[in-house]
Amino acid sequence: MNTAPATTTLDSLSTPNPKQTQQKSDRPKGIKEAIAANVKCLIEQLEAGHSDALTAYLNAMSRFHNYSFGNVLEIAWQRPTATRVAGLYAWNQLGRKVKKGEKGIRILAPIIGIKRKKDEETEKDITRQNTRVLVGFRNAYVFDVSQTEGAELPALREMSGDAGENRDRLVFFMEQQGIELVFTENIRPALGISYGGRIDILPGQSKAEEFATLVHEVAHELLHKAESRTTTTKAVRETEAEAIAFVVGKAVGLDTGTSSADYIHLHHGNASLLAESLEVIQQNSGIILAALQPPTEE
Repeated sequence: MNTAPATTTLDSLSTPNPKQTQQKSDRPKGIKEAIAANVKCLIEQLEAGHSDALTAYLNAMSRFHNYSFGNVLEIAWQRPTATRVAGLYAWNQLGRKVKKGEKGIRILAPIIGIKRKKDEETEKDITRQNTRVLVGFRNAYVFDVSQTEGAELPALREMSGDAGENRDRLVFFMEQQGIELVFTENIRPALGISYGGRIDILPGQSKAEEFATLVHEVAHELLHKAESRTTTTKAVRETEAEAIAFVVGKAVGLDTGTSSADYIHLHHGNASLLAESLEVIQQNSGIILAALQPPTEE
């Protein structure tokens, strides 16, 4: 695991004139230094490669299948609360056992047969191989993680700490930008989604995770809802939004660890993509951090 260097927090930054908060050139020197230090920290984490937590998570996730649309509907119909499903063998490989008395979730598994080539075809073309063909389907049964017990599944590290009043200041900034905030379970398993003028947040997150999620989605609103930015790739958009969440989160004193670097790696981002977007990351991190400054008396 990488140890992040100490960086400047928001509490130690100088307070800007409210008339200057939207101007990049007038940003307080303390904020500029904090952004530069935190961006450098994130680049170092990305260049270091996958963290131990991310490696363990990816190894565990590789044991889960991607189910067809029909099987997804079957799972949702039989167990609406299911979040992570797998067969008995996969759960055993992950150190978990199905609880006694649990009923499996029925899905359809393909039956694959082998179509053997004829002797005359072999003589004509020795490169032709026996082919796999779909013969039919059979019933198979999977179980949700809630139906199992045993070793904890590897998880990515989350941000920790308390953003304090910065959370309310961020919500106020969203209101000023005309961004509606909605808490809903309907976006699960996503923690937050930006729709352009509205942000949906999954309730029940820790204070640190909720703040980081809000910053991430606000970054999407600022960066990726304009026509000039909609043509960027998902990897670029997620790298930019999460980099801003890292910079702002670290500036307000959250323990970010490698959570943002892991997230960026999961979305196929890297240090090179971050470097290419450096200007927009710095600029929009500055806008959000300036909005988090405590009000001053004229």
